[in-house]
Amino acid sequence: MNAAGPFSIPGPRWFSIPAHRPFVEDLARGLLAALAPLGPEALPQATVLTPTRRGARALADAFVAVGGGKALLLPQIRPLGDLDEGEPPFEPGELSLDLPPAVSSRRRRFELARLVAEHADLLDFRPQAGQALEMAKALADFLDSCQIEEVVVGDGRMDGLAEGDLARHWQVSARFLKAILTAWPARLDELGLIDVSDRRVRLLNALADQWTAQPPPGVLVAAGSTGTAPATARLLGVIAGLPQGAVVLPGLDEGLAEDAWEQVGEQHPQGAMRRLLDGAGATRADVRPWVPEADSRGRWRRRLINEALRPAEATADWLAQIDRLRAESTDVDPIAEGLKGLSLLSARTEEEAASACALLLREALETEGLTAALVTPDQELARRVSARLARWCVVADSSAGAPLAASPAAILAQHLAALAVAPLDPVRLLAVAKHPLLRAEPSAARDLELKGLRGPAPRDADQLRAKLEKHSDALTLAERVLAAAGRAAAPYLHDQAQPAAAARALVENLEALADPAELWAGAAGESLADLLSSLITDGLALPPATPLGFADLLDRLVNEETVRTGGATHPRLRILGAIEARLVRADRLILAGLEEGIWPRGAPIDPFLSRPMRGRLGLPPPERRIGLTAHDFAQAACAPDVVLVHSERRGGAPAVESRWLWRLKTLARGAQLALAERPDVLAWARDLDAPGPYAPIARPAPTPPVADRPRRMAVTRIEALTRDPYAVWARDILKLYPLDRPDEPVEARARGTAIHAAFETFSRDHPGPVPSDAAEIFAGLYLDELVKAGMPPAALARERALAREAALWVAALETRRRAGAERVVVEAAGELTLDIGDRPFIVTAKADRIEPTPDGLAHILDYKTGAAPSKKQVETGFSPQLTLTAAILREGGFAELGRREPGDLTYLRVTGRKPAGVEEVRATAGPDSQAAAIKALDGLRELVGRYDNPGQPYLSRVAPQFVHDHAGDYGHLARVFEWSTSGDDAEGTE
Repeated sequence: MNAAGPFSIPGPRWFSIPAHRPFVEDLARGLLAALAPLGPEALPQATVLTPTRRGARALADAFVAVGGGKALLLPQIRPLGDLDEGEPPFEPGELSLDLPPAVSSRRRRFELARLVAEHADLLDFRPQAGQALEMAKALADFLDSCQIEEVVVGDGRMDGLAEGDLARHWQVSARFLKAILTAWPARLDELGLIDVSDRRVRLLNALADQWTAQPPPGVLVAAGSTGTAPATARLLGVIAGLPQGAVVLPGLDEGLAEDAWEQVGEQHPQGAMRRLLDGAGATRADVRPWVPEADSRGRWRRRLINEALRPAEATADWLAQIDRLRAESTDVDPIAEGLKGLSLLSARTEEEAASACALLLREALETEGLTAALVTPDQELARRVSARLARWCVVADSSAGAPLAASPAAILAQHLAALAVAPLDPVRLLAVAKHPLLRAEPSAARDLELKGLRGPAPRDADQLRAKLEKHSDALTLAERVLAAAGRAAAPYLHDQAQPAAAARALVENLEALADPAELWAGAAGESLADLLSSLITDGLALPPATPLGFADLLDRLVNEETVRTGGATHPRLRILGAIEARLVRADRLILAGLEEGIWPRGAPIDPFLSRPMRGRLGLPPPERRIGLTAHDFAQAACAPDVVLVHSERRGGAPAVESRWLWRLKTLARGAQLALAERPDVLAWARDLDAPGPYAPIARPAPTPPVADRPRRMAVTRIEALTRDPYAVWARDILKLYPLDRPDEPVEARARGTAIHAAFETFSRDHPGPVPSDAAEIFAGLYLDELVKAGMPPAALARERALAREAALWVAALETRRRAGAERVVVEAAGELTLDIGDRPFIVTAKADRIEPTPDGLAHILDYKTGAAPSKKQVETGFSPQLTLTAAILREGGFAELGRREPGDLTYLRVTGRKPAGVEEVRATAGPDSQAAAIKALDGLRELVGRYDNPGQPYLSRVAPQFVHDHAGDYGHLARVFEWSTSGDDAEGTE
């Protein structure tokens, strides 16, 4: 900028601030220097247009900083409006009065969703409300693109769109778009509104015409914009030619070779500025520097980044270009100088990358006055970094905000909407009943969970009330939630409701459950209130939805919303998106998320238009957005102190490093150099939550006092003591009983219980000859038990078919087995007292079925619906249920049977499949079963005697070969995964 000031030279006036310079500080300093000689009134009469609101705030702060603390009347700083991000432009005076108001974004989307539903006959499917809303979003993006690019799609432009060799779905899309583009303008005329983008373009064009005819009297500067949209580009051209106008571009690459400049395309960082200059009839030679070049280190950084990002077609001579760069300076190596202050950090995962970024920000605070900023387009990473900074009680100014879906009010709304679909869903009921906004008594919520909702889901409200009959507070809480869910479902007539009516009912019942002052408080409450009020007022345009459809629609809307929380933040730390960082600079910049698909994001996929179709309409290619993000990266990477952060894995899968990072590393390698790394930060991140060496626990081995060890055990618990003694310690000694999960699946357990109960009832009710309709009777008994157990209707439909087959097999079994038995004894209880270690030990059994025979034997049977223990498991003592029952029988432990020798030891496996049932004999009558009983009893004496030793521990999983078949209820308590994968092999096994 010359001494006479930038506004004294003839126009048009195009300027540029190099990428390595702090943009807003240089802009403010230059304007102060130019306008100060004209008097104190010159600055407040000037107008500065910035791309975004955040840029306007940053420029205001910069004027304060460069003014040396003096009181200043600032210029009028207005956001021109970032058309890609939806920033509204300022209203240019009376021009806005001549245009209809803009339709709100939500109402526009709802109205488009209604049009989607109305024209569903043109599609291959009929979209639900949520799907219509998603399609409306894509339609809104298409309309915005057409309006911003000023592409006229009416007047028959769509007629030939589907011509040519296009797939059928593109032809369907073209017909659908044509119908929507006819209906949408008519609907806007009916409403007396216009689209936001259309209004924005009209305003900018009108402003350009007005300023061309009547130039504004004061200084007018447009700074930081690249003129992405044609209307913005025209306005910038007008401003550059005004008597006191100027355009200041961000980081124009005046050093790029002319042949490379000619090859600059849509994906290049300079692509937008090249289009802007070409459209204005200007060249790079017409662009003057806003500040004189003084920082050689920054200049070489800028040259290095620009060379790394030069067009792909112009990279063939990289080695020659490196030599040319080095020939420009005899004092320093330009490449090495450009790499100073630039470092690379390659983390293993996103979590490690977030920890490293947080540590880099925290490290900056150790230096007095040093500012730092994290720049990333990955909002999830930004939120992770914010969470990790909280451990040091540091809150950074973050543009990522927080997802509305994570706020308490939104969670309650989503759960209540889901309860309208399934009012007795135990998980949803508990989520609402325990929600902090309800302020329910903890004891009531606890009783509702333990007494009413754990285990199988209740069949109906009456069953739930019966469970809670003795727990009045829990019953009152359940009634309160169920009543709210019922009222929320009231608008659905014939399983359909208008989303506006459903939203109104939802709001009314949210306020019935929670205090409205708390429900709508804070930024999240206000955001949710705004969303729901939009649904109520503008949702009339949406197509009717089912309860499930409305819950899905609400989830989609809530998950799209971000809450800008604000509040007190650290003055020296910021977390910014790539666009927010365009005009903001800090002493240290951390550029994170440098993976393909994140930064840059892939070219967006248009669900309605293929690339050839976009070309026929005159729409820009999807890659244009990549060029804009490349410019953001190039601007930020030219800061003095930059750390580039790359994650090697994302979502558990390998990640590909960003193309820009790859190019930079390749260029450095071509110069026989490399980017500096920060292994110290990675080491900090890895040690932060693991201060000591990895020391997993050993296999737990509790040794309770002998006096506390059980002296009465069922045969099933003997099996647990054999396989997993730790489970016996937890259940039989500590009395820790497992809780059923809410909405516990009942299929496997209910099937086993129902088979046992059906056999018991059938044998008790029909002790004599087997009736002719035995199959029908048994099937009915079995299905009745499944209904009592709470098996859902869908599973019952399957079980009815299985029950028919199983019942036929059971009827044949009963006829055959009863012919050789004196009678059938079911659910017989027996016990045997043993003298072990000079103390009595009682073993008990409850036999599913015993069949005494005339020859003095008694066959023992056990019912199974799943896999039965193998013969080897029975013989080795790992499954001693049948053999110990036989031992109790031999010793006369079953009072009603007396002392008998065991007959066959058999598992009856009933499935209803093919085969419908199987008799699996594990020991045959005679010496085989007698020897098995004797061996089991001797094994029991030895096992119990071993645990009479005070030093004998109750080890976890001493039979690991059965881990997958018998996972057990206490594996998590024993932390099996930790010690079983840490090298602790068979230590302590038995």
